[in-house]
Amino acid sequence: MASVGIMALAAGLTACSSGGPASGGKSASADPQSATGTVTVWLMDDAQKSWPDLVQRVNDEFAAKYPKVTLRLAYQGWADKVAKLDKAIADGTAPDVVELGNTETMKYVLSGALAPVERNTFDNADSWIKALANTCTYQDKLWCVPYYAGARVAIYNSAALQQATGSADFPKTEDELRTALDRIADKNKADRTYSPLYLPGPYWYAAMSYVSAYGGAIARFDSGGTWHGTLSDPKSQQGITHFVDLVRKYNKGDLTLNEQNQYEAMARGHAAAFYGNGYEAASVAAPVTGDPSLKDAVKVATMPGPGGKPLPTFIGGSALAVTAKSPAAALAADWVRMFTSTKSEQALADKDILPNNLTQLNPLKSKPATAAAANAVPDAWFTPLAPGWGLVEKQKILPDMLTAILKGKPVDQATKEADAAIDQLINKAG
Repeated sequence: MASVGIMALAAGLTACSSGGPASGGKSASADPQSATGTVTVWLMDDAQKSWPDLVQRVNDEFAAKYPKVTLRLAYQGWADKVAKLDKAIADGTAPDVVELGNTETMKYVLSGALAPVERNTFDNADSWIKALANTCTYQDKLWCVPYYAGARVAIYNSAALQQATGSADFPKTEDELRTALDRIADKNKADRTYSPLYLPGPYWYAAMSYVSAYGGAIARFDSGGTWHGTLSDPKSQQGITHFVDLVRKYNKGDLTLNEQNQYEAMARGHAAAFYGNGYEAASVAAPVTGDPSLKDAVKVATMPGPGGKPLPTFIGGSALAVTAKSPAAALAADWVRMFTSTKSEQALADKDILPNNLTQLNPLKSKPATAAAANAVPDAWFTPLAPGWGLVEKQKILPDMLTAILKGKPVDQATKEADAAIDQLINKAG
């Protein structure tokens, strides 16, 4: 996401420190009207761009409850937020509340930068999207609060599908999808560079979705208290084999290229469909990055997976955390409580943003603008919440494994080698 400068907004509330743990109860003070202090909040600029009305309403609600507390809000850009936060933590100037992408949470949990919070004091905690809540959970404690979710979807050229199959509707099952892809391949057989499904070979997020669909996993936490790689388990191998078969059959490009800028294949007329983040659909038809003539043809749909079910998606999204050394932890937790309340989550859902819980997500499953992502979320998966997972990613173990298989290495051998490499790193703090 684009980087922007910090925009500080003084909420004009009045003043003091309420100390106390973030895990304090529903109220941060026996007498909120007399509480004083300052609460600093860092939100990503998505909120500034897309739901500023929600931010203002919650700030007004907080001001009414705590009229003597000063609230300071700063918007951050994704490109440099982590560097700024790391510096602020080191300098002792960290915000009281910080928004974290769910792939960032474990780093700050393991470094001791976050304060635990009590799950049962937040709305809809019993129906939070499981994979999203898991990104905030470590050693049976909750370290952040789910904010909103994101999912990967099928992105397709409906005109190309219509021409080849007679229908512009994306198939609901994988068998139907394969039939449609075969027809698209036949329709475009004169173009050897045309991919009915552009599925990059090293695209491990997609590969692990198929692993998840078969009940496999990248790694598991054993009874001895350590993580170990499980890619060589039969169910995981089945998912990897399924993914590789799709890549080999339907991707007519360079199988060693990763998914970065995969939308370009469709934008340049070389693909009928691909599997990606919802926002990549806009890139296909954007004036600078793609082909504007495709604007009306590009659609999104739930990606069908094995067994007649939607393909499990890697769970994306954000969470809100209270920092460990916050002098106003209880007040900070109460702001998070307001910002993730049922009312607040509904405001997000009304803007077609996936809320943090299944109760409010369910209506979005039948809404055209959100059905694709909403239907993929309930069975979503996430990377192992292990100390050394960052090291595993840094060493590119998964994409290298997939590339090796596509170059001819047997799945059994490649997955066993990957497991051995994972075992060397996954339990180390990285």
